Amino acid sequence: MEKTVCITGCSSGIGRETARQFREEEWTVYATARDTADIADLESIGCETLELDVTNDARVQAVVERIIEETGRIDCLVNNAGYGQLGPVEDVPVRDVEKQFDTNVYGPHRLVREVLPYMREQGDGTIVNVSSLAGRVAFPGGGVYCGSKAALESMTDSLRVEASRFGVDVVLVEPGPVKSNFSNRATDSADDVPRSEEYSDIYGVIDDTSAIGGDGPGAIEPGEVADWIVHAASATRPNARYPVGKVAKVGSLARLLPDSLRDTAFKLALKIVG
Repeated sequence: MEKTVCITGCSSGIGRETARQFREEEWTVYATARDTADIADLESIGCETLELDVTNDARVQAVVERIIEETGRIDCLVNNAGYGQLGPVEDVPVRDVEKQFDTNVYGPHRLVREVLPYMREQGDGTIVNVSSLAGRVAFPGGGVYCGSKAALESMTDSLRVEASRFGVDVVLVEPGPVKSNFSNRATDSADDVPRSEEYSDIYGVIDDTSAIGGDGPGAIEPGEVADWIVHAASATRPNARYPVGKVAKVGSLARLLPDSLRDTAFKLALKIVG
């Protein structure tokens, strides 16, 4: 019997590669995106494609119910859908903070609440939440995005213990910069932010996509992240978290530094780059 996986945010990057790799491992793959036209090509490799906006309660429920109706089970949920809202904390409007958390935090929570009862009944399953190095180490100009990923990290850590009694594994995958359109979208997210002159150096960094992500040194291919997601879903005893890429592995150590030292490093970087 093929195992079944539901993956959010498959229109590009990590989600798309994850869908392909699960299918190569002969899983039944439900690849989802807000616009199914963006993932129509995944049908050619045997994926089922469904429309899913993770901020919509009704659609989340409908998608999970359809998967259960068609396969009778769900073995893995990959919460990958997300984006980065950039801008100094003071400048980002509250409505944009709410949108960020609705997608990056409440979205995974909606999926978990729908999926977990079925996994509990099965006595087995894996929930993979795709986080980021930014969930462990915040950076200036990314407070809203980093805050959303930090919230996802904490929620996942709690869920991991809560769900273990049911035979359900809960895993965090934490990539550093990834070669995808994420950095372009993140840069675009700051376009509508009312820009204060006081933060011109931070906006200078934000506008340089090579400085914030996928175009810079150390950026990894989406397939490398997908490798670890599939590994976590297939492992008998997966790790609690998987930092992916050298930047993520080394960068996560920054949280161990004294706050004053880390702050000084960021200030120096802004002077150099900004």
